[in-house]
Amino acid sequence: MIQVCLNGTRGAEDGAVVPLSPQALADSAAEAVAAGATDIHVHAKTPCGQDSLSPRVLTPTLEAIRARVTVPVGVTTGAWAEPDPAARVARIRSWTVLPDHASVNWHEEGAGDVAAALIERGVGVEAGIWSGTDGAARFTGSPLGPRVLRVLAEVTDRSADTAEDSALTLLADLGSAFGRPVLLHGEDAGAWPVLRLAGRLGLATRVGLEDTLLLPDGERALSNARLVTAGLLQYGRSRRSA
Repeated sequence: MIQVCLNGTRGAEDGAVVPLSPQALADSAAEAVAAGATDIHVHAKTPCGQDSLSPRVLTPTLEAIRARVTVPVGVTTGAWAEPDPAARVARIRSWTVLPDHASVNWHEEGAGDVAAALIERGVGVEAGIWSGTDGAARFTGSPLGPRVLRVLAEVTDRSADTAEDSALTLLADLGSAFGRPVLLHGEDAGAWPVLRLAGRLGLATRVGLEDTLLLPDGERALSNARLVTAGLLQYGRSRRSA
């Protein structure tokens, strides 16, 4: 599986190629799926470009994307979009259109309550485990671990020289991860080394403008579709060389 992460917390300052509006996100999602992406992760944005969990923001984004693609669509529940854990849970309970899955950063306060609210509503949970945090320890001790859709192993080490080692450490910390599927990815300069490692290990991965603005050769990526095309090529080569 290769997931496309369409925008993340990036905004207009990162360039016009980063999709922000529902229509731009839908167009980008359709192009990425045509290029080979099999799953979508999106941050729904207010007109001012801020991440939001409000149903008034989430609904038009999900509807626009689903009008163009049939693959699963997931969203973030990051604390930056709603800092208060109780308010985050209330937002999830107020959603009128549900995503297929949502990421929950396990190192954030209230992660268990957020994940439980999603599961109660039938939304799959991607357990976001960031390197450099206590997320792995919290997750491996959580009673909700066996119920998540998958583990999102997120390597926050942005160095091309050390990101792969950080990824291996994170995977070791996760252990068997309750037998749940693992999606491994990096970011910025660490994105491509970690993607290639995922290929060698046969793990799911993701790529998109949330994680990197550059192609493997350092050229500026003009679209999520270009990143997916490059990602599939890099992944396939790594898988064959494993």
